[in-house]
Amino acid sequence: MTDSGKLDLILEKVGSLDRRMDTLDNKMDMLNDKVSTLDDKVNTLDNKVNTLETDMREVKDHVRHTDLIIENEIRINIQRVAEGHLDLSRILHDAMRPNSEVEMLSLRLRMLESEVRQLKAKVS
Repeated sequence: MTDSGKLDLILEKVGSLDRRMDTLDNKMDMLNDKVSTLDDKVNTLDNKVNTLETDMREVKDHVRHTDLIIENEIRINIQRVAEGHLDLSRILHDAMRPNSEVEMLSLRLRMLESEVRQLKAKVS
């Protein structure tokens, strides 16, 4: 092989390496673009996660506040109403006692009247 043939072969190999380098450069550019896109997506996800964490804290605070209201106000008010209901029930029961006594006396009176009639019928 002559020097010019060797030189042509070397130039051809250098050209092939140059094309491969261009291809690698293009692939590197594409990879850099994809990495950049991924970075943007990660930043977006981080922002969304931060927003969700903030919202979650607000919801927890709201639930805690609601629990405190239920424990400190509503339960106590329900107990007061229940106690008042028991008192009303006792008062109603006490108020109805004379009424039931009157009914019992009325029944006894009717029985006695019936017995007196029977005795009158026997005597006459």
